[in-house]
Amino acid sequence: MQSKTLAQFLEQKPLYYKEIDHKRVHEAFAILKPYIRHPRIVHIVGTNGKGSTGRILAHLAFNVQTNLHIGHYSSPHILRFNERIWLDGVEVCDDVLETAHQKLYAILGRLMSEALSYFEYTTLLALVVFEHCDLIVLEAGLGGEFDATNVCDKELTIITPIGFDHQAFLGDTIKAIATTKINSIQTKALLAPQRYSEVSQVAKEIAKIKNATLFEAENFTNKNSPYQEAMTVIAQQKSWGDFLVQNGLVALKALEILNIPFVLESLESLELFGRFYSLEKNIRIDVGHNPLAAQVIFEVMDFDTVLVYNALDDKDYKSVLTILKPKIKRVEIIKIDSSRAVKIEAIQETLENLKITYRIFDKTINDSEHYLVFGSFYVVEKFLKEIHNLHHNYEIPNQVWYDGF
Repeated sequence: MQSKTLAQFLEQKPLYYKEIDHKRVHEAFAILKPYIRHPRIVHIVGTNGKGSTGRILAHLAFNVQTNLHIGHYSSPHILRFNERIWLDGVEVCDDVLETAHQKLYAILGRLMSEALSYFEYTTLLALVVFEHCDLIVLEAGLGGEFDATNVCDKELTIITPIGFDHQAFLGDTIKAIATTKINSIQTKALLAPQRYSEVSQVAKEIAKIKNATLFEAENFTNKNSPYQEAMTVIAQQKSWGDFLVQNGLVALKALEILNIPFVLESLESLELFGRFYSLEKNIRIDVGHNPLAAQVIFEVMDFDTVLVYNALDDKDYKSVLTILKPKIKRVEIIKIDSSRAVKIEAIQETLENLKITYRIFDKTINDSEHYLVFGSFYVVEKFLKEIHNLHHNYEIPNQVWYDGF
Protein backbone atom coordinates (compact mmCIF):
# COMPACT_ATOMS: atom_id res chain seq x y z
CA MET A 1 0.00 0.00 0.00
CA GLN A 2 1.76 3.15 -1.23
CA SER A 3 1.18 6.46 0.53
CA LYS A 4 1.82 10.02 -0.44
CA THR A 5 5.28 11.25 0.50
CA LEU A 6 5.79 11.95 4.19
CA ALA A 7 5.76 15.71 3.59
CA GLN A 8 2.50 15.51 1.64
CA PHE A 9 0.96 13.15 4.18
CA LEU A 10 1.82 15.31 7.21
CA GLU A 11 0.79 18.51 5.49
CA GLN A 12 -2.83 17.35 5.48
CA LYS A 13 -2.86 16.74 9.23
CA PRO A 14 -3.71 19.60 11.60
CA LEU A 15 -1.08 20.34 14.25
CA TYR A 16 -3.57 21.14 17.00
CA TYR A 17 -6.71 19.43 18.24
CA LYS A 18 -9.33 20.53 20.77
CA GLU A 19 -10.02 16.90 21.66
CA ILE A 20 -7.94 13.75 21.15
CA ASP A 21 -8.97 10.10 21.25
CA HIS A 22 -6.34 8.75 23.65
CA LYS A 23 -7.16 5.11 22.87
CA ARG A 24 -6.44 5.49 19.16
CA VAL A 25 -2.63 5.63 19.33
CA HIS A 26 -2.59 2.53 21.57
CA GLU A 27 -4.67 0.67 19.01
CA ALA A 28 -2.25 1.77 16.29
CA PHE A 29 0.79 0.71 18.33
CA ALA A 30 -0.78 -2.71 18.94
CA ILE A 31 -0.95 -3.14 15.16
CA LEU A 32 2.64 -1.95 14.68
CA LYS A 33 4.24 -3.76 17.63
CA PRO A 34 4.76 -7.23 16.06
CA TYR A 35 6.54 -5.74 13.04
CA ILE A 36 9.36 -3.80 14.73
CA ARG A 37 12.14 -4.37 17.25
CA HIS A 38 11.81 -2.74 20.67
CA PRO A 39 15.01 -1.18 22.07
CA ARG A 40 15.47 0.06 25.63
CA ILE A 41 13.52 3.28 26.15
CA VAL A 42 14.03 6.32 28.36
CA HIS A 43 10.85 8.37 28.56
CA ILE A 44 11.13 12.06 29.48
CA VAL A 45 8.15 13.94 30.89
CA GLY A 46 7.90 17.37 32.50
CA THR A 47 7.16 20.99 31.67
CA ASN A 48 10.66 22.35 31.04
CA GLY A 49 14.09 20.89 30.40
CA LYS A 50 12.91 17.76 28.57
CA GLY A 51 14.79 18.57 25.40
CA SER A 52 18.16 19.56 26.83
CA THR A 53 18.18 16.71 29.35
CA GLY A 54 17.30 14.22 26.62
CA ARG A 55 19.83 15.50 24.15
CA ILE A 56 22.67 15.54 26.68
CA LEU A 57 21.77 11.97 27.63
CA ALA A 58 21.59 10.83 23.99
CA HIS A 59 24.79 12.66 23.04
CA LEU A 60 26.76 11.07 25.88
CA ALA A 61 25.31 7.60 25.27
CA PHE A 62 26.36 7.77 21.64
CA ASN A 63 30.15 7.54 21.71
CA VAL A 64 32.83 5.40 20.11
CA GLN A 65 33.62 3.52 23.30
CA THR A 66 30.16 1.99 23.71
CA ASN A 67 29.42 1.57 20.00
CA LEU A 68 25.75 1.98 20.87
CA HIS A 69 23.17 3.21 18.37
CA ILE A 70 21.06 5.97 19.94
CA GLY A 71 17.84 7.65 18.86
CA HIS A 72 16.35 10.83 20.30
CA TYR A 73 12.79 11.97 19.54
CA SER A 74 11.85 15.53 20.47
CA SER A 75 9.33 18.16 19.44
CA PRO A 76 8.41 20.54 18.02
CA HIS A 77 10.81 21.57 15.27
CA ILE A 78 11.74 25.05 14.09
CA LEU A 79 12.76 24.85 10.46
CA ARG A 80 12.66 21.20 9.35
CA PHE A 81 10.73 18.17 10.50
CA ASN A 82 13.99 16.18 10.52
CA GLU A 83 15.01 18.07 13.67
CA ARG A 84 12.58 15.90 15.65
CA ILE A 85 14.33 12.61 14.93
CA TRP A 86 18.04 12.42 15.84
CA LEU A 87 19.87 9.20 15.03
CA ASP A 88 23.48 8.44 15.99
CA GLY A 89 24.55 12.03 16.31
CA VAL A 90 22.74 13.67 13.39
CA GLU A 91 19.28 14.60 12.24
CA VAL A 92 17.73 11.74 10.28
CA CYS A 93 17.91 12.15 6.50
CA ASP A 94 14.92 12.43 4.18
CA ASP A 95 15.45 8.98 2.63
CA VAL A 96 15.35 7.21 6.00
CA LEU A 97 12.23 9.12 6.97
CA GLU A 98 10.51 8.28 3.70
CA THR A 99 11.33 4.57 3.96
CA ALA A 100 10.04 4.46 7.55
CA HIS A 101 6.88 6.32 6.54
CA GLN A 102 6.04 3.91 3.74
CA LYS A 103 6.63 0.95 6.06
CA LEU A 104 4.48 2.42 8.84
CA TYR A 105 1.67 3.38 6.47
CA ALA A 106 1.61 -0.10 4.94
CA ILE A 107 1.43 -1.75 8.38
CA LEU A 108 -1.25 0.52 9.81
CA GLY A 109 -3.32 0.87 6.65
CA ARG A 110 -4.90 3.99 5.20
CA LEU A 111 -7.77 4.38 7.67
CA MET A 112 -5.66 4.17 10.82
CA SER A 113 -2.79 6.22 9.36
CA GLU A 114 -5.13 9.02 8.39
CA ALA A 115 -7.03 8.88 11.68
CA LEU A 116 -3.89 9.40 13.79
CA SER A 117 -2.98 12.95 14.79
CA TYR A 118 0.21 14.58 13.51
CA PHE A 119 2.04 13.88 16.77
CA GLU A 120 0.68 10.34 17.14
CA TYR A 121 1.78 9.36 13.64
CA THR A 122 5.22 10.96 13.92
CA THR A 123 5.80 9.28 17.30
CA LEU A 124 5.16 5.87 15.74
CA LEU A 125 7.29 6.93 12.78
CA ALA A 126 10.19 7.60 15.14
CA LEU A 127 9.81 4.13 16.66
CA VAL A 128 10.14 2.63 13.17
CA VAL A 129 13.23 4.73 12.44
CA PHE A 130 14.76 3.75 15.79
CA GLU A 131 13.94 0.03 15.78
CA HIS A 132 17.59 -0.99 15.27
CA CYS A 133 18.89 1.31 18.02
CA ASP A 134 20.19 0.12 21.37
CA LEU A 135 18.53 2.97 23.26
CA ILE A 136 15.72 5.41 22.47
CA VAL A 137 15.28 8.70 24.32
CA LEU A 138 11.61 9.53 23.88
CA GLU A 139 10.43 13.01 24.83
CA ALA A 140 6.75 13.44 25.68
CA GLY A 141 4.94 16.15 23.78
CA LEU A 142 2.16 17.17 26.15
CA GLY A 143 1.45 15.49 29.46
CA GLY A 144 2.63 11.97 30.10
CA GLU A 145 -0.05 9.46 30.98
CA PHE A 146 -2.11 10.26 27.89
CA ASP A 147 0.75 11.31 25.62
CA ALA A 148 1.37 9.39 22.40
CA THR A 149 4.91 8.62 23.59
CA ASN A 150 3.47 6.59 26.46
CA VAL A 151 2.43 3.68 24.24
CA CYS A 152 5.50 1.52 24.83
CA ASP A 153 7.30 0.08 27.83
CA LYS A 154 10.21 2.05 29.19
CA GLU A 155 13.14 1.18 31.36
CA LEU A 156 13.37 4.61 32.96
CA THR A 157 11.23 7.75 33.15
CA ILE A 158 12.93 11.10 33.76
CA ILE A 159 10.70 13.75 35.33
CA THR A 160 12.07 17.20 34.51
CA PRO A 161 10.87 20.41 36.26
CA ILE A 162 7.08 20.68 36.28
CA GLY A 163 5.22 23.99 36.24
CA PHE A 164 2.14 25.63 34.78
CA ASP A 165 1.55 25.09 31.06
CA HIS A 166 -1.21 23.61 28.88
CA GLN A 167 -3.68 23.95 31.76
CA ALA A 168 -6.63 23.39 29.42
CA PHE A 169 -5.40 19.81 28.90
CA LEU A 170 -3.50 19.05 32.09
CA GLY A 171 -5.31 20.83 34.93
CA ASP A 172 -5.15 24.11 36.83
CA THR A 173 -2.98 23.02 39.77
CA ILE A 174 0.59 21.79 40.03
CA LYS A 175 -0.70 18.61 41.68
CA ALA A 176 -3.06 17.89 38.78
CA ILE A 177 -0.40 18.64 36.14
CA ALA A 178 2.21 16.56 37.97
CA THR A 179 -0.20 13.64 38.41
CA THR A 180 -0.98 13.51 34.69
CA LYS A 181 2.71 13.56 33.77
CA ILE A 182 4.05 11.23 36.46
CA ASN A 183 1.34 8.60 36.00
CA SER A 184 3.38 7.51 32.97
CA ILE A 185 6.13 5.92 35.09
CA GLN A 186 6.60 2.14 35.23
CA THR A 187 9.45 0.47 37.12
CA LYS A 188 12.05 3.25 37.55
CA ALA A 189 11.77 7.03 37.68
CA LEU A 190 14.31 9.81 38.09
CA LEU A 191 12.98 13.06 39.57
CA ALA A 192 14.87 16.22 38.62
CA PRO A 193 15.02 19.13 41.11
CA GLN A 194 11.64 20.84 41.28
CA ARG A 195 10.44 24.34 42.13
CA TYR A 196 7.18 23.05 43.58
CA SER A 197 7.17 20.66 46.56
CA GLU A 198 3.85 19.17 45.38
CA VAL A 199 5.68 17.50 42.48
CA SER A 200 7.92 15.49 44.79
CA GLN A 201 4.92 14.47 46.90
CA VAL A 202 2.99 13.30 43.85
CA ALA A 203 6.03 11.39 42.53
CA LYS A 204 6.48 9.55 45.82
CA GLU A 205 2.80 8.65 46.01
CA ILE A 206 2.62 7.34 42.45
CA ALA A 207 5.93 5.45 42.77
CA LYS A 208 4.58 3.74 45.89
CA ILE A 209 1.32 2.78 44.18
CA LYS A 210 3.17 1.39 41.15
CA ASN A 211 5.93 -0.20 43.23
CA ALA A 212 8.48 1.75 41.19
CA THR A 213 11.96 2.79 42.29
CA LEU A 214 12.20 6.58 42.57
CA PHE A 215 15.59 8.31 42.34
CA GLU A 216 15.53 11.92 43.56
CA ALA A 217 17.94 14.29 41.85
CA GLU A 218 18.13 16.57 44.88
CA ASN A 219 20.51 13.96 46.28
CA PHE A 220 23.13 14.41 43.55
CA THR A 221 22.58 17.66 41.59
CA ASN A 222 24.53 19.71 44.09
CA LYS A 223 28.07 20.80 44.75
CA ASN A 224 28.90 17.35 46.12
CA SER A 225 28.39 15.72 42.73
CA PRO A 226 31.63 14.23 41.35
CA TYR A 227 30.73 15.74 37.97
CA GLN A 228 29.81 19.23 39.19
CA GLU A 229 33.22 20.82 38.56
CA ALA A 230 33.69 19.27 35.10
CA MET A 231 30.13 20.17 34.08
CA THR A 232 30.66 23.75 35.27
CA VAL A 233 33.82 24.07 33.17
CA ILE A 234 32.04 22.78 30.06
CA ALA A 235 29.09 25.09 30.76
CA GLN A 236 31.40 28.09 30.99
CA GLN A 237 33.07 27.16 27.70
CA LYS A 238 29.68 26.88 25.99
CA SER A 239 27.96 29.80 27.77
CA TRP A 240 25.37 27.49 29.33
CA GLY A 241 23.37 28.70 32.29
CA ASP A 242 23.26 26.94 35.67
CA PHE A 243 19.99 25.26 34.69
CA LEU A 244 21.77 23.41 31.87
CA VAL A 245 24.40 22.20 34.34
CA GLN A 246 21.55 20.82 36.45
CA ASN A 247 19.92 19.19 33.43
CA GLY A 248 23.26 17.69 32.52
CA LEU A 249 23.73 16.21 35.99
CA VAL A 250 20.28 14.64 35.75
CA ALA A 251 21.26 13.10 32.40
CA LEU A 252 24.47 11.73 33.93
CA LYS A 253 22.52 10.10 36.75
CA ALA A 254 20.20 8.53 34.18
CA LEU A 255 23.18 7.02 32.38
CA GLU A 256 24.43 5.59 35.67
CA ILE A 257 21.01 4.04 36.35
CA LEU A 258 21.05 2.57 32.83
CA ASN A 259 24.64 1.35 33.35
CA ILE A 260 25.81 3.11 30.18
CA PRO A 261 29.40 4.44 30.28
CA PHE A 262 30.11 7.94 28.99
CA VAL A 263 32.92 10.40 28.31
CA LEU A 264 31.89 13.71 29.82
CA GLU A 265 34.26 15.70 27.64
CA SER A 266 32.25 14.70 24.57
CA LEU A 267 29.75 17.39 25.60
CA GLU A 268 32.21 19.91 24.23
CA SER A 269 30.94 19.04 20.74
CA LEU A 270 27.24 19.38 21.67
CA GLU A 271 25.30 22.38 20.40
CA LEU A 272 22.01 23.07 22.21
CA PHE A 273 20.66 25.36 19.53
CA GLY A 274 17.64 27.25 20.79
CA ARG A 275 18.51 26.91 24.47
CA PHE A 276 19.85 30.33 25.51
CA TYR A 277 22.06 29.86 22.46
CA SER A 278 24.55 32.54 21.43
CA LEU A 279 23.51 33.08 17.84
CA GLU A 280 25.83 36.05 17.45
CA LYS A 281 27.95 37.97 19.93
CA ASN A 282 25.03 40.09 21.09
CA ILE A 283 22.06 37.81 20.23
CA ARG A 284 20.76 34.87 22.21
CA ILE A 285 17.80 32.72 21.19
CA ASP A 286 15.64 30.56 23.43
CA VAL A 287 12.48 28.63 22.61
CA GLY A 288 11.11 28.86 26.15
CA HIS A 289 7.53 30.07 26.44
CA ASN A 290 6.15 29.69 29.98
CA PRO A 291 6.73 31.29 33.41
CA LEU A 292 8.99 28.46 34.61
CA ALA A 293 11.21 28.94 31.56
CA ALA A 294 11.19 32.71 32.13
CA GLN A 295 12.36 32.23 35.72
CA VAL A 296 15.46 30.26 34.74
CA ILE A 297 16.20 32.56 31.80
CA PHE A 298 15.94 35.61 34.07
CA GLU A 299 18.73 34.21 36.24
CA VAL A 300 21.20 34.12 33.33
CA MET A 301 20.16 36.99 31.04
CA ASP A 302 21.94 40.36 31.03
CA PHE A 303 20.52 43.57 32.42
CA ASP A 304 19.24 46.02 29.79
CA THR A 305 18.39 43.23 27.39
CA VAL A 306 16.28 43.97 24.32
CA LEU A 307 13.58 41.27 24.33
CA VAL A 308 12.33 40.18 20.91
CA TYR A 309 9.02 38.63 21.88
CA ASN A 310 5.65 37.19 20.99
CA ALA A 311 3.51 34.35 22.33
CA LEU A 312 0.70 31.95 21.55
CA ASP A 313 -2.73 32.67 22.98
CA ASP A 314 -2.65 29.77 25.45
CA LYS A 315 0.53 31.01 27.14
CA ASP A 316 0.74 33.15 30.28
CA TYR A 317 2.56 36.01 28.57
CA LYS A 318 1.63 38.47 31.33
CA SER A 319 3.53 36.43 33.92
CA VAL A 320 6.46 35.91 31.55
CA LEU A 321 6.84 39.63 30.92
CA THR A 322 6.41 40.42 34.62
CA ILE A 323 9.21 37.98 35.52
CA LEU A 324 11.60 39.33 32.89
CA LYS A 325 10.78 43.03 33.41
CA PRO A 326 13.65 43.94 35.81
CA LYS A 327 16.24 43.07 33.14
CA ILE A 328 14.39 44.33 30.05
CA LYS A 329 15.55 47.51 28.33
CA ARG A 330 12.64 47.35 25.88
CA VAL A 331 10.49 44.79 24.09
CA GLU A 332 10.40 44.46 20.31
CA ILE A 333 7.25 42.58 19.28
CA ILE A 334 7.91 40.27 16.35
CA LYS A 335 4.94 39.20 14.25
CA ILE A 336 4.65 35.39 13.97
CA ASP A 337 2.91 33.19 11.44
CA SER A 338 0.30 31.42 13.53
CA SER A 339 -3.44 31.73 13.93
CA ARG A 340 -2.84 31.01 17.63
CA ALA A 341 -0.67 34.09 18.17
CA VAL A 342 -1.74 36.55 20.85
CA LYS A 343 -3.18 39.73 19.40
CA ILE A 344 -0.50 42.41 19.18
CA GLU A 345 -2.83 44.83 20.96
CA ALA A 346 -3.08 42.49 23.96
CA ILE A 347 0.70 42.34 24.33
CA GLN A 348 0.94 46.11 23.90
CA GLU A 349 -1.66 46.65 26.62
CA THR A 350 0.25 44.35 28.99
CA LEU A 351 3.53 46.16 28.29
CA GLU A 352 1.89 49.52 28.92
CA ASN A 353 0.45 48.30 32.21
CA LEU A 354 3.89 47.02 33.20
CA LYS A 355 5.46 50.29 32.05
CA ILE A 356 7.87 48.50 29.69
CA THR A 357 9.03 50.39 26.61
CA TYR A 358 8.16 48.61 23.37
CA ARG A 359 8.00 48.81 19.60
CA ILE A 360 7.40 46.49 16.67
CA PHE A 361 10.48 44.54 15.53
CA ASP A 362 11.70 46.13 12.30
CA LYS A 363 14.64 43.79 11.56
CA THR A 364 17.11 46.34 12.93
CA ILE A 365 19.89 44.94 15.13
CA ASN A 366 22.04 47.42 17.03
CA ASP A 367 25.52 45.96 17.58
CA SER A 368 25.87 47.91 20.84
CA GLU A 369 22.81 46.25 22.42
CA HIS A 370 22.15 42.74 23.75
CA TYR A 371 19.15 40.83 22.41
CA LEU A 372 17.17 37.86 23.69
CA VAL A 373 14.74 36.19 21.29
CA PHE A 374 12.17 34.39 23.42
CA GLY A 375 8.52 33.36 23.57
CA SER A 376 7.97 30.27 21.41
CA PHE A 377 9.35 28.12 18.62
CA TYR A 378 7.44 30.37 16.23
CA VAL A 379 9.28 33.44 17.53
CA VAL A 380 12.70 31.85 17.06
CA GLU A 381 11.74 30.51 13.63
CA LYS A 382 10.55 33.91 12.42
CA PHE A 383 13.60 35.67 13.82
CA LEU A 384 16.00 33.18 12.21
CA LYS A 385 14.36 33.76 8.85
CA GLU A 386 14.52 37.52 9.30
CA ILE A 387 18.17 37.40 10.35
CA HIS A 388 19.03 35.06 7.49
CA ASN A 389 17.57 37.60 5.09
CA LEU A 390 19.46 40.41 6.78
CA HIS A 391 22.83 38.62 6.97
CA HIS A 392 23.21 36.52 3.84
CA ASN A 393 26.48 35.07 5.10
CA TYR A 394 24.76 33.62 8.17
CA GLU A 395 23.62 30.02 8.07
CA ILE A 396 21.92 27.80 10.63
CA PRO A 397 24.64 25.57 12.16
CA ASN A 398 24.63 22.08 10.66
CA GLN A 399 23.59 19.06 12.71
CA VAL A 400 22.56 21.06 15.75
CA TRP A 401 19.37 20.74 17.67
CA TYR A 402 16.51 22.89 18.84
CA ASP A 403 15.65 22.34 22.48
CA GLY A 404 12.07 21.88 23.52
CA PHE A 405 12.53 23.38 26.92
